[in-house]
Amino acid sequence: MAKAKKGFSRSDRIAEQIQRELAELIRKGLKDPRVGWVTITAVEVTRDYSHAKVFYTVMEEGKREITQEALESAAGYLRNGIGKVLQIFTTPQLHFIYDDSIERGVYMSRLIDEVNGTAVTVAQDADSDADEPVADEAEGDEPIDDAGDEAGDKA
Repeated sequence: MAKAKKGFSRSDRIAEQIQRELAELIRKGLKDPRVGWVTITAVEVTRDYSHAKVFYTVMEEGKREITQEALESAAGYLRNGIGKVLQIFTTPQLHFIYDDSIERGVYMSRLIDEVNGTAVTVAQDADSDADEPVADEAEGDEPIDDAGDEAGDKA
């Protein structure tokens, strides 16, 4: 019989704790002015806890490279701060990776909105064309109206 899998593995819990501690350390302890509004989106830890991929985003697109350099230069300080809090034998080396998933999500959402907006206008045009009667007339000719003869006589 197969063993039931538990909810979270220890490496997942360690990754979540690293994410929380890094966010706090960057917000309160990091004095580097090159690091602005940084959001730690995810952390992946290897099974032996020797390395951690830290995924982050920044608010300003132009400061992405500057923030990357600042985080890499502060990696030792951040690793030391995490080592004081975590109760593990090896404190992982931190590797910072820019996470562009939010930008891709916004881009995909914009594309979907454009397609839906185009589809709505095409559907509205099709509905409005379907409501109008189709007449067999050339441009410039007046429409044929059988009831118009009686109305024209009364006027």
